[in-house]
Parts: sequence; structure tokens; C-alpha cells
Amino acid sequence: MENILQNSVGTVKGIGKTTTEQFQKLGIVTIEDLLYTFPYRHEDFRMTDLTETPHNERVTVEGRVESEPTVFYSGKNRSRLQIRLLVGHHLVKAIFFNQHYLKERLSTGMKINVTGTWDRGRQSITVNRLHTGEQIDFEPVYSLKGVMHQKTFRRYMRNTLDVAAGDLIETLPASIIEEYRLPTLAEALEMIHFPTKLEDVKQARRRFVYEELLLFQLKIEGMKKLRKEQEQGLIIQYDLDLLKKFIKSLPFELTNAQKRVVNELCAELKAPLRMNRLLQGDVGSGKTAVAAIALYATITAGFQGALMAPTEILAEQHAELLADWFEPFGVTVAFLAGSTKAKARRELLEKLEAGDIDLLIGTHALIQPEVQFCRLGFVVTDEQHRFGVEQRRVLRDKGLNPDVLFMTATPIPRTLAITVFGEMDVSIIDELPAGRKEIETHWLKEESLLPVLQKMEKELRAGRQAYVICPLIEESDKLDVQNAVEVHAELSNYFAGRYNVGLMHGRLPSVEKDQVMRSFSEGELNILVSTTVVEVGVNVPNATFMLIYDATRFGLAQLHQLRGRVGRGSDQSYCVLLANPTSEEGKMRMQSMTETNDGFVLAEKDLELRGAGDIFGKKQSGMPEFKVADLVHDFKALSTARQDAERLLNSPEFWCDDEFAALRNQLEQSGALTEKRID
Repeated sequence: MENILQNSVGTVKGIGKTTTEQFQKLGIVTIEDLLYTFPYRHEDFRMTDLTETPHNERVTVEGRVESEPTVFYSGKNRSRLQIRLLVGHHLVKAIFFNQHYLKERLSTGMKINVTGTWDRGRQSITVNRLHTGEQIDFEPVYSLKGVMHQKTFRRYMRNTLDVAAGDLIETLPASIIEEYRLPTLAEALEMIHFPTKLEDVKQARRRFVYEELLLFQLKIEGMKKLRKEQEQGLIIQYDLDLLKKFIKSLPFELTNAQKRVVNELCAELKAPLRMNRLLQGDVGSGKTAVAAIALYATITAGFQGALMAPTEILAEQHAELLADWFEPFGVTVAFLAGSTKAKARRELLEKLEAGDIDLLIGTHALIQPEVQFCRLGFVVTDEQHRFGVEQRRVLRDKGLNPDVLFMTATPIPRTLAITVFGEMDVSIIDELPAGRKEIETHWLKEESLLPVLQKMEKELRAGRQAYVICPLIEESDKLDVQNAVEVHAELSNYFAGRYNVGLMHGRLPSVEKDQVMRSFSEGELNILVSTTVVEVGVNVPNATFMLIYDATRFGLAQLHQLRGRVGRGSDQSYCVLLANPTSEEGKMRMQSMTETNDGFVLAEKDLELRGAGDIFGKKQSGMPEFKVADLVHDFKALSTARQDAERLLNSPEFWCDDEFAALRNQLEQSGALTEKRID
């Protein structure tokens, strides 16, 4: 039997060719499309008691017209129509602007409902809506374009619901509907499109939010399960004794959080399933050490390792550090970047393919076709969100299903970790090394620059160094913000004869950037004026002061990343945000930075303020599009849906009981499941 939900909206009573074309412009082709076009808000037209309504509030009242309409004109096409309206025991004025035509429709003794703004002092209502037909307490408002009117759209929706009621296929099983006391699909559609009370809207939304998130989580968990079944991983039998010696040789004691994550990684290396893990850790939490331990474990089993970083500076820093740690244990470390000379590159690639290089570290140069490994077993991608999905995949595919670890120092809110990276396992280092002091953060107005520079000079006199961050490289006519070139000139003049000031930005050739960074890290430069190119990849423990100009130009996550460039040694460090925010959001960002050094707390706040798409970029992150669900406000439902998805996929009943058939069909259509998963 044909399901009419897939029929064209043009088959619904009253919807002709022209209206069908208008619907198509709204992305509505089928009856099902129309039913799932939800209102983005509901107007509340419930009756108001004037005695309890504050001045200047919105009201809806029912009254009897007590006077003939009077129209006053003022200028061309401007009019004011006024009537006396008896509302209960109140005789009030109802005023209609530029609606003189109502004079012919309103008469003494007529009962009407009006909505408008209540002026308590003048006992008047400035009307913006007149109800003369059936009173509707909650009226849905849809996102419409073109000539389609709300009232017309609602009429078509009513006709469509009446026609389709008998063909609705319930997606959620009865057991879940009963467990969470959710309305059925038919009930929820009626409630959201034609609510009779506020509770209807809440319950309908609750059902659609859960359904949307459950289907999404089933797809994510299904793909994760499918990947593990289809992608046979390497069994890396590392040498435990050698690994323990390597860990003991590190110049620091691992934190409990690092030990926990190392155990997770080592267990997964030995498992036959392919690792696909995200390692989150705040700035300075020691992610590199954890990755190094897993890389060394892999190398002791006879495999090669690879580490890819987004910038040459960061990649080179990793190479130098890991070479110091690994070479005493006979591990051969090589560095490859776009700047590597042709002859050296050719020799390196020959050694790599022959298996004479144990660990290759570099930039995106690692994913070039000519880079061939002999026996790649473990891949680490640092600051993974700075690489595209395809770039990460190319490196991963260079071995025979190597284990993969993605690292990020940009704390990802739990909501996004579940959605964007839901197909990955997640490890978190939520503890900083002992002896690290919290960075003191202060927000000051831009006119307070002089005392800030005096505080900076105090740190410089103590032999320490400072960063100064600017949003732009050169002066812009469009944006009134400080720029790096101008600030460098001003500070060079201010500190002339006392301290050396360097300049770095993205337009400098790589050789010059490297030279500037090397001069700063070796202490030849006391102050580094820079754009955000220092956001990652710079480790100068002697730097204890950071000044950020025009701090409102940055999001919370980026400000936190920048702040993380200081506080990397044992000395007290400081971060000063210079900003004159004009919006409430800007003020909240500055306030949040002064209140916490916890990147995960700030990430959640950034998500609330800016939204998921703005933080990661929808094209880059693959952020899912939800019709109803909101990742911030519906996090509890998201967590519940994820738990339910895991439970269902591991339940034999899910694969054979009829009540789950609709869910199974949707998942199979998405490609997230094989046809038969349990015998």
C-alpha cells in the first residue's frame, strides 16, 4: 500500500500549482516535508487580566465596543483609529495606527479580541492585532519567504494533517514512548502545529528533540560499531619493560590523568580493533608526553610512527623534543616539512620506505603521495581541528589500518564531543602538572595601557619575557583595531635602549618566522609582538606576561589558547585583556576569562554565546543540522539519547522485534548498519 506521506503537497486539498511552486521554494516537496516544517515560535494570545498587568507590557483582552470608531489623520497616509472598549469593568481606549479601514468593520456592541501594548497611565491599548474570528491561545509562527502568509500556511497545514493522520508511521517504539511519557507521532504533530495550551508545545518539542537526537546517536554509534567490525586493526605487542624504562626517563612525573590515558591507549594498541581516539587536554596538560609514550610503545613492537602538526614551528618543536627523549633509546626521528630541501627530502623518503626511520614528524607534507612508510602502526595528528577531514584520512590510509590518535588543546564542550566526534572514543587529560600556577587574568579598558606597560616592564626587569597580541597585521580602514606593525613601532619606541622588541605575523616568510621565534625562545628578544600565529606551537617557559589588544575581536576559545602561551614555567604569569566591549556578549567573554583558567568551562561558555557553527565552522566540523534540537539547551536529552542508542544497539530485541522496525529501517537507509548484525 502506497504511503501518501511521499506524495506531492500538490495532492492536498486547496494546494494548486502556484502554491506547490511556492512550497518548493521553501524546500517543501512532499506531504512529509510539510508536516515536519515546524514553527520556530508560538505567539501567546491567552487572555490577560489588566489589573495585574504592568505598564508597557503586551496584553490580549476581550471586550465590547462602546463607541463608534473615530479616525484622526496626520500627514500623508498616516492615521489613528480610536474606540472605547469595555474589558470586564475597565473602560479603555483601543488605538489602531494606520488601520483606518477598520472603521467600516467595527461597530458599537461588537465583541472583539485585541492584542497590543498596555499603557497603564492612559488606560489605553496600542493594538497590533485584531481578532474577530475564533480565538486561538497559541498561534504557531513559521519561517516563510515570498508571498506565503502565516494564516494561509496554517490552513494548508490543517488540511494536510487531516489527510495524513492515518498514514503516519510511528518511529519510536512503544516501550520508549511509555518509559519517557512521550506523545505519539500523531499527537506530537497536532500539538506542535495546533496547540491548545502551553504544555502541548513543551511536550511536542520534548518528543521531537529526543527522536531527532536518538536517531542521530544511533547513526553515530552504528557507524562506530560498523567501523570496528569491518576495519581489522593491528595488534601491537609492545615491550612493556622497555616502555617502563622510557617513562621513567622522562624529566617529570606523570599526572594521574596522564597515567589514566596512557593505560587507555596501551590497552587499545594491543587490541585487534583499530584505534580512533580523540585526546583532549587543556593547554600545558601534557598531551605530547602521552602521545610520545604510545609512539614509543608502537616502535618497540617493530612499527613506525607518524606525527602531523599544522605549522612548521609546532612540528619542528615536536621533532626536537621527541628526538631528545627517543634517541637515547635508539629511536630514529626525522623531520619533514614543505621547506625541506629536495636532496634531503629524497634521502629521507628512501630511508622511510626502507624502514630505517622509526618516527616521522612534520606538517601536511606527510600526506604527499610520495611519502611511503614501510610499516606504519600509529598516527598522531596534533591540533586536529586545523586539518580538513580529507587531510586526516590521507595520513591514516598510508598504513595497513594503523591506530590513530587525534590531539587537541582546544577544549571541546561535551555537547560537541558527543556530536562532532561521536564516532571516536574520547580521552581527557583534566589535570595540570604539579607546580603550575594559575595565570592571573585582568580585563582593563584600552585607556589603561600605560599602567599595563609598567607592569610588563616589572616582569622584564626580573629577566622574564612578554607577548603582545594584535588582531591585524597592518592598518585597516574597515576595522578600528590595533595592528601588529603599528604596535611594534610604538613599543620599540617606548622600550628603546632597554628591551628588544620583535615582530611576527603570518605574512612573514617561513625562514623569517623561524628566526624570530628562535630569537624569542633563546631570550634575544624580550618582547614579541605578534598576531595569532603564536596561538599554538610556541613553548617559552620564561614568558610570563601576555597583553592582548582589542580582546573582544577573539572568541573565548582563542583567547584561552593565546593565554596558554604563558604560565608554562614555575613563575607566576599574567594575562591582560585590553578591551572596550560594546555588546553584552563581549562583556561576558571578558568577564569569563577573568573568572576561570579552565578551558572546558570556557568552551561551554563559548558554545552558549556563539553557537557550534561559529566555533568550529560547519564545513570543517561536519556539524549536524537539527530541526528542533539545540545542542546547548538539550544536552541532557543528548546524553540520554546516546545512552539509549548504545543500549539498543547491544540489545538482541532491537534487531528482531517489530516495534524497532521503523528505527532499523531509518538506520539501514543511512548506511550506518549492515543488513544483519546479530544471528
